[in-house]
This record gives sequence, structure tokens and C-alpha cells, in this order.
Amino acid sequence: MPATGPATTAPGKPTIVLEHGAFADASSWNGVIEELRKDGYPVIATANPLRGPASDAAALRSVLDHVKGPKILVGHSYGGSVISTAGANDPQVKALVYVAAFLPAPGETALELTNKFPGSTLPDALDPTPFTLPGGGTGTDLSIKADKFRHQFAADVPARAAALMAATQRPIAQSALEEKAEVAAWKDKPSWDVITTEDRNIPAAAQRFMAERAHAHMTEVRASHSVAVSHPKTVARVIESAARATAG
Repeated sequence: MPATGPATTAPGKPTIVLEHGAFADASSWNGVIEELRKDGYPVIATANPLRGPASDAAALRSVLDHVKGPKILVGHSYGGSVISTAGANDPQVKALVYVAAFLPAPGETALELTNKFPGSTLPDALDPTPFTLPGGGTGTDLSIKADKFRHQFAADVPARAAALMAATQRPIAQSALEEKAEVAAWKDKPSWDVITTEDRNIPAAAQRFMAERAHAHMTEVRASHSVAVSHPKTVARVIESAARATAG
């Protein structure tokens, strides 16, 4: 099971805080957590509400406020938008690690960045569901159709595991993908980026554009969007590189 509660850093080790993205949950980090813990890192995998970058960042900040000492923030997919907001103006956040993720600049949206380059096949795989907003009105939740989940999201994950991921995926509010970023922590914090070259959600070209703009340390992996599941050791190595480079 992923760690979900407050943690205290081990001597000399920052706490690794993992933020999942859309169509996933905290268990998507399980393999990465195992690798990091073997190497002595305290880890928290948070529950992302998937309602909007600003409110989701506020939820993440409530977790960060309970963690003493230095921290490394890691965001997958839409989780990158969240850590870019939550990590701003926090001197204890030493580095940002983006995993097949969005690195929006202020004023940009996840949807805008996805569409900046061709290649995403996500729209045809989505299953929209209306929901009632607090106080009235209607929003739309987006999930991936079960029969398209593996091909779209986790093509290099074993079929049995991908089927479980499809069943446990958490939907994201469509409005979250259309909400403009207000701040970008990567502008003044060192960043690392795992770029997935077989990604059908966020085109590799879009990932490279964002990483290069942020002057991030880039690692390209021939992997699906679910690289943390299919290549947990590679993702953990990048996270540990960020931790070592920013220690002290």
C-alpha cells in the first residue's frame, strides 16, 4: 500500500512527496515507493482531488505543512500542474520531478499544452460523466473507457495490472484541465523530467517543449504514460538524482 500519512525525514534524506495525476490513484506509485524506501527515503504518496490546480495544490500544501525538513515534489501527468503551484515560495521544496507531466507557465492550461503538438489520442478514449456542483450547476468528470484504458494509458503494463488500474482510476474534472496556472515553481527551483516517448496522452514533443523551457534535467524513456508503473526503477533513479543534487 502507498504511504499516505505524514512522515519525518530520515537523517540526510529529504522526504519524497508523490502526486498522481488523472485516471490514476496513489497506488500507481507503489513500485517507485518500494525502490525509494529500499534506499532509505521517506515517502508520501498523496491523494489528488483532481478538481483544479489551485484547489488541488492547496490540498497538497496541507500535506507539505506536516512534513518537516527538505522535500522533493514529484508529479505525474496533471500532478505536474499541481506541484508547480504547491511548490512555489516554499524553501523546503528543494526540487521538482516531473513524470510524463505538465509544466505549465502562468496563464497556460493542461488542455492547451496537450494540444500544442499533435499526437494525443486521449479525446476519443474519454468517457464523460456529469456531476452536480456544490450549490447547483453541473460539471463534467472525465475517465478513460475501460476497454480503451490499456492501449491509451498503460500499453506497456501487463494486461492484468492494467485492468486493475482501469477499475480503480479516479476521474478528473474537465474544468481542471481548462484552469489556467497561476504560478510556476519550476521558474526558480531545479527540475528533473522523465519524458515518455510512447505516450498517447501527452505527446512527447509537448513534454520536451515544457522540459526544455524549464531547463529541466531530462531522461527519455520508451514508455507509455504509465511509466511509474512500467519502469519504477528508472523513475526512482531520477528522483534520487534530484535528491542528491540538491542535498545540503
